[in-house]
Amino acid sequence: MDALRPGDPARIGGHRLLGRLGAGGMGVVYLGRTEAGALAAIKVILPDYAGDEDFRTRFRRETEAARRVDSPWAVPVTGADTESETPWLATEFVPGPTLSEVVARCGPLPTRSVHVLGRLLSRALTAVHGAGLVHRDVKPGNVLLTADGPRLIDFGIARAAEATALTVTGLVVGTPGFLPPEQATGAGAGAGPEGDVFSLGCLLAYAATGRPPFGSGAVDALLYRTVHDEPDLAGVDDPALRALLGECLAKDPAARPAAADLDTRIAEAVPGDGASADWLPEDVARMIAERSAAMLALPDIEATVNTSATTRAPAPARRRFLALAAGGAVALGAGTFAAVRLIGDEPDGRSGASPAGRRWVIGVHADLTGAQKAAGRAQERGVRLAVDRFNSRTDKPFTLAVKVLDDGGDPARSVRVAEEFARDRDVLAVIGPTGDAATGAALPAYDEAVLPLLTVSSLQISYPARVNAAFFQASPSYAALSMPIVNRLLLGPDVERLGVLIDRSGGQAAYQAGYATNLMTPSLTTGTTHPRVVPAGTSDLGPVIADLLGHRSDALFYAGDAAGGARAARALAATPFKGPSMAQHTAMRPEFLERAGEAAEGWEFIAPFTDAGGVSGEPGVPGAADFVTAHRKRFGAAPAAWSAEAYDVTGLVAQEVAALVGSATKGGAGPTGSPTATPSGGTSSGSTPSGDTPSAGTPSADGRPGRAALVAAIAASRYEGISRTYVFDEERQQLVGQEAHLYRAEGGRYRYLGPAPKPKS
Repeated sequence: MDALRPGDPARIGGHRLLGRLGAGGMGVVYLGRTEAGALAAIKVILPDYAGDEDFRTRFRRETEAARRVDSPWAVPVTGADTESETPWLATEFVPGPTLSEVVARCGPLPTRSVHVLGRLLSRALTAVHGAGLVHRDVKPGNVLLTADGPRLIDFGIARAAEATALTVTGLVVGTPGFLPPEQATGAGAGAGPEGDVFSLGCLLAYAATGRPPFGSGAVDALLYRTVHDEPDLAGVDDPALRALLGECLAKDPAARPAAADLDTRIAEAVPGDGASADWLPEDVARMIAERSAAMLALPDIEATVNTSATTRAPAPARRRFLALAAGGAVALGAGTFAAVRLIGDEPDGRSGASPAGRRWVIGVHADLTGAQKAAGRAQERGVRLAVDRFNSRTDKPFTLAVKVLDDGGDPARSVRVAEEFARDRDVLAVIGPTGDAATGAALPAYDEAVLPLLTVSSLQISYPARVNAAFFQASPSYAALSMPIVNRLLLGPDVERLGVLIDRSGGQAAYQAGYATNLMTPSLTTGTTHPRVVPAGTSDLGPVIADLLGHRSDALFYAGDAAGGARAARALAATPFKGPSMAQHTAMRPEFLERAGEAAEGWEFIAPFTDAGGVSGEPGVPGAADFVTAHRKRFGAAPAAWSAEAYDVTGLVAQEVAALVGSATKGGAGPTGSPTATPSGGTSSGSTPSGDTPSAGTPSADGRPGRAALVAAIAASRYEGISRTYVFDEERQQLVGQEAHLYRAEGGRYRYLGPAPKPKS
């Protein structure tokens, strides 16, 4: 939970507001306490929607209908005012974690837990449908887990089943990945109770396997798979549960069981009154108990007065307690991480103190022992070199150190790493994680702590929006990389049709890259595509290559891993095809060269990382000579892929921290946007925010900048690194630009060809 912000009300409808629980597209959700001491979650509608009469009519109608929902498994409405200048809706506050939190931290639930979850949520939906409502957003984030069972929450987009649609421009109804096909195809206004049953099936499959049944990633891809593909139920071994999920996930709404029928179909006994959380695994029960205990101990908080001149917020110690209560923090024992190091950044492991004696930390959240350990290690080295450079300054206002935590590429471990960094108040910012899945799992912890997180190698097209926007994707996404792929292949001579081979062995990285390339081709060129998707583990790609060539493909793009890329290269070499062939960077590994042999010759690769003199063994990008020399001196080797990018973003962070410290030293005047020399070799310009909460925005007693202030400074920065220019999109804080790099397999090695060409426009 976050502290109240300037401009937030102190009271709403008889509730004293204690803090912010979250914010969405239509409003802000606060934690409040009634005069009688009861806690409530209060959703306050934003002024833009409150002034829309159609929206207000819809909100009024749905609030009245939500009051009719009577079930112990649905969080009840406790109050509302639909006619006030600022409409609001209050529900009972349940301190349990969401299902999405539980699965991210503890993994999939056992079969019995899933059966209990399904039976009780079917009862909640039966009550919702009996009240004439359709929920329309049944998803893991809208289910809270408690000792005696789940609770369905958030009727914010529910609508009366018999009502005509009253829509708001830009309103997204439901959550991709948990939407029924009839909503995914644009028929959402007519979606009925059967759609909720489909969403429940998606939710239960997620609980049982740890992943949505139609995957994740780009919205368009999710909606397409929901409509056309069969659900992925691998890992659901219980025959009864698998059969039940199959019926719930039927494409035809009429073929799905009613919510009331599910209750009778599931035979699992449910917890009784006052039951302990024995229906859940021990680690989940412990999380629930600690969350509940923290909320029961919630201290009384004086009313917060917010005016243009004064903001009274909870004291820092109390605010930390609230964060613990809302976040359900769990203490971690020794041995949690495989690598935990906090060392100085001089080559001998010691760093001299700054004149002011201040020493702060840059975190490295990396995969150092898993599938991406080479990239993780390269990024760690890049961070250390950037810190070396900063600490070598004689006029440095503080000293930096590096703290490294290894998640092994495991999403559950990634969450624990993020929580460890979030608790360490000396950590200014974190570079990482290495992979997509680890990044997605860790985001909530970093966001809750308002701790700046910059990843250079997690390239997923989109991530869930976070309240505090502390996450920066400092590398082009798979979608952005598709543009230079299309430019390189289809803007060449004699190329009209691109064959796209998506190998599911490459996971979401392959699917997103292949899907985006297929989508972008007609948008960027006059060419066409012929896409093919093959299941993971397909050993013979000969028939697929023959199909691509049989449909007149005169260029080929492979999206997948190195082993599959080698199979594709060998299959292609057995044909008369002489056109250009390319693969995404995930296939650009030694394994591709070893397995493909002579068939690898001439294949090109689009990569988001530059060659600073080590990837290809040739002279790298201009301006990287000092970096390469320092890398060889300290580590005895040339820099590997991703090292230069990690070096750059660390320099960006160091620059913005130095600017904030300098601003505070001079009396609080922030930078004015004029470029300043960076301590890591680039240039930067930006502005410093004002009005941050004391714990996150203003400097601490030793002058350490607040985390929220640093987030805002990074968001506004422009940094000229050795690998690229770093500027972030204001809305999603993704890297602006599609800069990519081109490599070619030649003579048994990868040769760097330079920056990928851009179209002339």
